[in-house]
Amino acid sequence: MIRNIKAPVALFAPICALTLFFTITVKAQTQIALKGSVERIRVHGKHLEGNLLGDSADRYVSIYLPPSYHTNKTKHYPVVYFLHGFTDDDAKFYGFAKHWTNLPPIFDKVFTSGEAKEMIIVTPNAYNKFFGCMYSNSITTGDWEDFVAKDLVGYIDAHYRTIAKVESRGLAGHSMGGYGTMRIGERHPDVFSGIYLLSPSSLLAGNTNLSDPKFLADTNFTYDAFKKGSFSLKYMYASAAAWSPNPNKPPLYFDMPVGDKQAEILRKWAANMPLTTLDQYITNLKQLHAIAFDAGNKDADIAASLKVLDAELNKYHIAHSFEIYDGTHTSRIANRIETKVLKFFSDNLVAGK
Repeated sequence: MIRNIKAPVALFAPICALTLFFTITVKAQTQIALKGSVERIRVHGKHLEGNLLGDSADRYVSIYLPPSYHTNKTKHYPVVYFLHGFTDDDAKFYGFAKHWTNLPPIFDKVFTSGEAKEMIIVTPNAYNKFFGCMYSNSITTGDWEDFVAKDLVGYIDAHYRTIAKVESRGLAGHSMGGYGTMRIGERHPDVFSGIYLLSPSSLLAGNTNLSDPKFLADTNFTYDAFKKGSFSLKYMYASAAAWSPNPNKPPLYFDMPVGDKQAEILRKWAANMPLTTLDQYITNLKQLHAIAFDAGNKDADIAASLKVLDAELNKYHIAHSFEIYDGTHTSRIANRIETKVLKFFSDNLVAGK
């Protein structure tokens, strides 16, 4: 006769508890594995030493490491350098300070879903005394172009598991950072193989302040006036520090495009506009593996400049992607990074195994 023997509840309790423990542990480990990590470090910029503003050459840098970075110790990754815009800094984009977007959760979502291959993403803090460096070389602000292309890339390759080859490096940026991306990208195809411009500023010469009689009559430019000024005026100060530095004019060390020097200084500014100098960099642009840029339709001036860039690249038969979407200067940047930028670099950068 077969009897249905019931084991004591006490016998099953430890087994159930153990099973539950392992279930919770595995689930927790899985959740941890689905997130990347962020480090904020300082990187010394040899090319920023001695800048006349007196800004530190030791710059904060935020670094996103993808989910598998700490679990797969042999894997190496492509790197995207993301440049922030005017008045922003790295901390605002990486969750260290309140901002209109927070990038790490976006990176986690895209990489863990498999929509894009994992990569390291690096953002230097380019916020300075005038709220932005324009990622240009200047004795006043420091040689930011060289800091990004040489100092920063060299440091990241030396301290993280990167694929230290041009075909595995990308450069992207928003607003002033989009300008920096175009400027640095067209000058350093030996460092970066792909570039993505998000609503890039200052591609073309021109500023509404220059037609303002009050501005043209004002030759008393001071740091106090800068702090009290409008966003547009602050941008002018930053532009002057980057593009018309003057070591003989303390304490600001720049020339503004006013008075009898206006035409001369404006020529200096125009010489720093990528659409003004594009013809001189065609050979370099053709060396880039991939180029993309976009802007919101309500960001009218920038959208117009991108149409010019599109036409110029078409004239030289340089392949690129270009889109004007429904949005403002900042309204859809997070969405564009999630749905466009990461996929762009995933498709165009050589990844590790």
